Amino acid sequence: MDYRLDIKFEPVHEFMNSLHSYICRKSHKKIDLAPCWAQETKEKLTPDFARTLDGMVVNGDWGFAYLLAFLAPEGMGIDRFLTWFEELGSRELTELFAANGNEFPQEDIGVFQENMLSMFRQWHDQYFKYVDRSILSALEREKQDRLQRLAEIQGEEFVDETTNGMLFKPLPEFRELLLIPQYHFQPLNMVAKYGNKIVCHYNARIYLGDDDIIPTHDLRLLRSLGEKNRLKILRFLNKGPRTFTEIVSHLKLSKGITHDHISKLRSAGVLYAHFEGENLTEYSLRKRALNELQERLFHYIEAE
Repeated sequence: MDYRLDIKFEPVHEFMNSLHSYICRKSHKKIDLAPCWAQETKEKLTPDFARTLDGMVVNGDWGFAYLLAFLAPEGMGIDRFLTWFEELGSRELTELFAANGNEFPQEDIGVFQENMLSMFRQWHDQYFKYVDRSILSALEREKQDRLQRLAEIQGEEFVDETTNGMLFKPLPEFRELLLIPQYHFQPLNMVAKYGNKIVCHYNARIYLGDDDIIPTHDLRLLRSLGEKNRLKILRFLNKGPRTFTEIVSHLKLSKGITHDHISKLRSAGVLYAHFEGENLTEYSLRKRALNELQERLFHYIEAE
């Protein structure tokens, strides 16, 4: 593996992840917290702020806003992060973005900073400061566990195990992979490229209250297999990696339906998603998930 690998977690990461989860309306039916979470959260917001977020889209400006979480000095709580962002001068902020491979127009940076700072403050005051602290504690433990695991296994195997089936192809301009556990957007993952760094917010598979039942992730895996077209996909991928277009052609279904089937299988961890930078290029069969399922299923059945 030709790139450096690191694991990080700061509260500001989940702060940004939670805001992304809310404004990314197309994903509300796919994440574990929705659709009730999005509606319940909206009811806690002021009408003006709710309308502001309704108008937000995940575009280039949001990509710059998201980058701020990874540029801020470590060890900051949300209040200090907001102060740090507010005190950045326009030129300093522009240079900070440029140093991380992202050019922002100098003439627009002031408006961007003002708008994003207002949005961040309102999201914190109206939502994030009331988030269950056990979520942040669980994400911190996940980071520590992953760091310990990184001392035991290396490279692609570690990335596969951590992300539940994501593989990143080494490229000349790709120097660092930053893995960050996330809660709000699970079971989905988020990948963004900033300069020579790829940031992957991965599904930490943290489900509070799962202690006395079969884990949510294992239930998702079992449910994902109970559909004939998904089994056809697995059988097709057993022959080797395939692109999305090839899978659509094989199933003879619409792109939307095929994408939904693939999404279910990816969330369950039975597919490898192959990335070149931030672009997903093909899928392949992740047999280890199927092999591990039987052991975990019998462990649950035979438990006293």
